[in-house]
Amino acid sequence: MTTYDSLNKTFNPKSIALIGASSHQGKLGNAILRNMVGGQYQGAVYPVNPEHKSMLGMKVYPTLSNVPDPIDLAIIATPAETVIALIEECAKCGIPNALIISSGFQEAGPQGLKRFRKLVKVAKASNVRLIGPNSFGFIRPSIGLNASVAKKSALPGSLAFISQSSSLCASVLDWSIRENVGFSHFISTGSMADINYHDLIDYLGNDPHTRSILIYMESLTETRRFISAARSIGKTKPIIILRSGRSAEGSATIKTNTGTSPGEDSMYEAIFKRSGIARVETIKELFNVAQALSTQPSPQGNRLLMVTNASGPGIIATDAHIQQGGEMAQLSRTSEKQLKEVLAHRYRKGNPIDIHGDTKATVYGDVFKVCLQEKSADGILILLAPQTVNDISQIGTAIGNLAKQSRKPILAAFMGAEEVKEATQILTNLDIPVYDSPEEAVACFNTIADYNRNQKLLAQTPPSTSANFKQKTTLSRAIIDKALASGRTTLTELESKRFIAHYGLPTAPSKKVTSPAQAARVAAELGFPVAMKILSPDILYKSEVKGVQLNIRSQRSASQTYQQLVTDIHENVPDAQIDGVLIERMVSKKHELFIGSRFDPKFGPVITFGMGGEGVDFFQDTSLGIPPLNMALVKDMIEGTKINKVLQAYKGDNAVDLKSLHFLLYQFSYMIMDFPEIETIDINPLVIDKDGSTVLDAKIVLNKDRHPKKNKPYSHLIVSPYPKNWEKRIKTSSSTSVLLRPIRPEDEAMEADMFKAMSEETQRLRFFQVIKDITHEMLVRYTQIDYDREIAIIAEISEKGQKKMAGVARLIGDPYNDSAEFAVVVADPWQGKGIGKALTDYVLKLAQERKLGSIFAHFLPHNRLMRSIFQKRGFTITSEEDTNRAMLILKH
Repeated sequence: MTTYDSLNKTFNPKSIALIGASSHQGKLGNAILRNMVGGQYQGAVYPVNPEHKSMLGMKVYPTLSNVPDPIDLAIIATPAETVIALIEECAKCGIPNALIISSGFQEAGPQGLKRFRKLVKVAKASNVRLIGPNSFGFIRPSIGLNASVAKKSALPGSLAFISQSSSLCASVLDWSIRENVGFSHFISTGSMADINYHDLIDYLGNDPHTRSILIYMESLTETRRFISAARSIGKTKPIIILRSGRSAEGSATIKTNTGTSPGEDSMYEAIFKRSGIARVETIKELFNVAQALSTQPSPQGNRLLMVTNASGPGIIATDAHIQQGGEMAQLSRTSEKQLKEVLAHRYRKGNPIDIHGDTKATVYGDVFKVCLQEKSADGILILLAPQTVNDISQIGTAIGNLAKQSRKPILAAFMGAEEVKEATQILTNLDIPVYDSPEEAVACFNTIADYNRNQKLLAQTPPSTSANFKQKTTLSRAIIDKALASGRTTLTELESKRFIAHYGLPTAPSKKVTSPAQAARVAAELGFPVAMKILSPDILYKSEVKGVQLNIRSQRSASQTYQQLVTDIHENVPDAQIDGVLIERMVSKKHELFIGSRFDPKFGPVITFGMGGEGVDFFQDTSLGIPPLNMALVKDMIEGTKINKVLQAYKGDNAVDLKSLHFLLYQFSYMIMDFPEIETIDINPLVIDKDGSTVLDAKIVLNKDRHPKKNKPYSHLIVSPYPKNWEKRIKTSSSTSVLLRPIRPEDEAMEADMFKAMSEETQRLRFFQVIKDITHEMLVRYTQIDYDREIAIIAEISEKGQKKMAGVARLIGDPYNDSAEFAVVVADPWQGKGIGKALTDYVLKLAQERKLGSIFAHFLPHNRLMRSIFQKRGFTITSEEDTNRAMLILKH
């Protein structure tokens, strides 16, 4: 049974066995039983309890094996020590799924953690899929199923709510009923011994009744699979997350309650951004953002235009918007002229537009019309404080009717209670979100603006990288292997700089010396002034032990400094091994930056960029990035720092070479991807000006346990990178050299050209229709793929110095790696050369390596070539209504 089928049976069960059913009020088994049989659920419910024969007028079964009918879902509400044996009994009875309400696992100390680990092992071996333990249960309003301990059921709707906290579920459920918020699914994950966020995101992403996915999260475990699911589903359904544990104290509480360390919040921020997720800070904001995303157009930026009938709310909203990083829209001269005509002597220039307290609904409408036409505004916020002369309902109607014409989001904050109740309902009925305060409205707008920006970033085609980037991986590997072979996990500065230089990071001319006389001679050769630094594998921070001297300006001084450095180290670090002294020509550039990476045991390597020099710890102006980085992601990462504004501000002779900085970070990302054993790397400072950048200091610490020989390629990353090991060169039947390789986001233009080289017949054979408009969105879907979920191999041919895409073969898998759909196409100029067959065979080989369960394909009945290809490769072919279906079960 596939994971999707298993989850479908879990959330749409035709039969449920409740183990631990009870007739005593106050017991969990009693509450769950009453919820299921007292509602509108039409499925069969079988209470299981060896101490009872009947309960609530129902027959009770002593054990699972006594239940006469097949069971889709077992709910377990018994003491923790009985759960593992019950899972084994589920397996014997053929029950595929279990919901564990029982607590007493991870959160219950060392013994509970031991029990939890055994539960995971037993469930996997038994092939029983679990939700929980320590789960609140779940509610499916559309089928009338309340399989939870909640006193009330959820209202039906289109939001799916997933919570890691059982205790929070009751509060959210109570609040949702009061606020009339409905759900397609209301799920408590509990401790996630098996079914995790990624499973639920993939399942809900394919549920036609779910419009948005809302998550309360405390910690992540399977981060790579989470990102993969979120990036895939988030393209069509918003995913909104409230993540607690931002503070050190909050994080410590999570660890106490769950038995696991959640990790640093800055990492979650980077992960959510990389996944295109909307992050919120409060429960109310979780639902506010969901409503705004489902009812309003996406803002193209964060420039907000405000209309208010009172200056106070306008000022509050402005302050909140600016503090959150938003911008105020600047009114055009045309808008100002029109507003002056509408408001006459009351008009005051600026944003917010203050239209005064006694303004009538018609004036509100006229002002709003002007705002709708203002091109500088990405969104409009209507603020209203009740005044005695206002007809608030008419104002709501006027705004709501005009808002139907808008292609930008419209939000409102009508402050008050009874006086604004009717107007609020009018706007709500017209799908205009209304908030109680200006701060709420502004926070919601900025969240949806950030969300849209992150989604656009994921869909952006990155610019091609320089063809001159040829990393010398073998030489860098030799440096690391030599250090590890000698028992060291710290590289010297000289080794670190040689290592990064093999990846194109610029360093100043330098040389190692081992005597005062050699120091004098080398310093003169390099050119004064020079810096002199002790070289020792035992000293990481040289300046703290007097291991650095700057501005050496003569041979005599160089000779004396060498001796002084050695003497100081002997005094300060007597046991340190001294390999010599590094002499480096000093480089003077205006700006100091920091680039680094550290390996997080939970999230893998994270790249840091920001202000460098001595102020790196004090100012903490940094931005995080998750490798692999492309040029678009690098640019966004740099723009997330304050130092970027400083760098952008310099023009002319003082300008900074930002293009080279972007490329340097891109190169750095590849280095982190290629060497999983890098524990930490600090480049500080990296100095930069209009002529480029130079690394002045570099520190690298290694972890021998993550050597590639001990791990799968790229297993240290949480985002699947371009699989270079899939590249393969072949010869066609006409002896043309063809590179078979995975597709890349940068291939969008080549893919577009390949479409143009296809005849209408070729398009029909591949897509079953003629594609007239080749859009950017279509090409993004084809070129920006998740290599963990999809295989797309192109045939690249060079003609007259130009690279062209001759064909492509794809395997689009389900999220659970159970099956995949195959498709292949070769553009007309390159047909008949064996490229299609080569692509097919190679993709099938990769599918075998990935251990896919099965492959299927659809093709038109008259496509004799594809029929022949499939038949020769062992596919079973069946006829369907308009197409043929080919199916291949892979054997491993």
